[in-house]
Amino acid sequence: MSLHRTAAQKIWADHLIKPLASNQDLLLIDRVFLHERTGPALLSGLSLSNRKPANPKSIFGTLDHIVDTSISRSDDTLFKGGKLFIEAFKKRTHEFGIQLFDLNDPRQGIVHVISPELGIALPGSTHVCPDSHTCTVGGLGALAWGIGSTEGEHAVATQTLIYKQPKQQRVVFTGKLSTGVTAKDLALALIAKYGVTGGNGHITEYAGDPIRDLDIEGRMTLCNLSVEFGSWTGIVPADEKTFAWLADKPMSPKGKDWDMAIDHWKSLASDAEATWDSELTLACHDLEPQVTWGTSPMHAIGISSQVPNLSEVSALIQNQDYNKALDYMNLQAGQKMTDIAIDVAFIGSCTNSRITDLRAAASILKGRKVKSHIKAIVVPGSMETKRQAEAEGLDVIFKEAGFEWRSSGCSLCFYAGGESFGEGVRTISTTNRNFEGRQGIQVKTHLASPLTVAASALEGKIADPRPYLKS
Repeated sequence: MSLHRTAAQKIWADHLIKPLASNQDLLLIDRVFLHERTGPALLSGLSLSNRKPANPKSIFGTLDHIVDTSISRSDDTLFKGGKLFIEAFKKRTHEFGIQLFDLNDPRQGIVHVISPELGIALPGSTHVCPDSHTCTVGGLGALAWGIGSTEGEHAVATQTLIYKQPKQQRVVFTGKLSTGVTAKDLALALIAKYGVTGGNGHITEYAGDPIRDLDIEGRMTLCNLSVEFGSWTGIVPADEKTFAWLADKPMSPKGKDWDMAIDHWKSLASDAEATWDSELTLACHDLEPQVTWGTSPMHAIGISSQVPNLSEVSALIQNQDYNKALDYMNLQAGQKMTDIAIDVAFIGSCTNSRITDLRAAASILKGRKVKSHIKAIVVPGSMETKRQAEAEGLDVIFKEAGFEWRSSGCSLCFYAGGESFGEGVRTISTTNRNFEGRQGIQVKTHLASPLTVAASALEGKIADPRPYLKS
């Protein structure tokens, strides 16, 4: 291996216990995070095989995936059989001495929101969870990836996992972001240009001036969508902005340990001479807010555009997929995106439910009202985010505008037999997936940033947020 390494290669080397056959490595796993949707079966499997966690203090659990965000904090849920999942998860985490952020815990929230918020996810750490969007915390400089339940059971029992090191990719963004263009727009534009296999199993590092300018929450939004890009994970190496963001987190190192951690984290930046297996670029100087027209994150275009003709879409989009997407979304080529009426506006999920997301949306909604026919919902990503937003008066802005103000959880990011917007409705959403049926039976989902969702709620149709941001 070259002496000049990427950030991910340095973290990998730090956690290498032993090289194995077939170019696979045995890695130390610093953190395992579990949730109530897959956690009960995972921990039950451990119990049935008479095994115990290797290091319970390195494992955390939260209730987020199937909890009902519209009611008071209780084990009741609209998810069919969900109460049994929740009760079983509580039982197993207690049995194994795993710290659980229960619904009555002020630290409860979506796993990928609270892990950085609490300082559980840290730069240079290895961090896994049975959830594909674990890559979110790569925005802090962690090496984080989603795993299956079997791998999760192994990680809990041994604090190790076996992998062949993925290839290294760097995506360089150039230029400067215009007003109204966010990390979500960067991610959608990237996927639209290079497709859902653009990352192709690589560890993707995001670089360039626009990335350095993003706040930490924005970097996590970008890394969140790495799995939609096809990457094994995404990462933004930690910098001074990262250190400042982590300084007051409850579980961040303290005192001399903090000073030592900073020195180590600084050493993890990619070397200037590092070799990349793949390098991609995206110019941002003329990028505008993005919105999806179809049923894949790669079906994204600028807000001022029209639903594209087949001849205008990327060669990565096949004829059959294009026609199927338009049929499902009930759209026609040539329609202006800003002429498409919506029924629902949703702000939430592990992609865009942090305090900066809520502040951004509230900046557009303040003193305004959503269209009377629009169902508008905002779900903070954690109870801490909810409290912070309420302390800043953001909840009042949302409620006066006509949004429902919820408690934290994954909520309507996905439909699993629980709460639904209603069959066949059209929603604009800050979530990460717009697949057929993702948010409900025949629900038509347009992905966008919190700014765009807020503007669209006001107009009752997909709307450009930029006129609302003019001074």
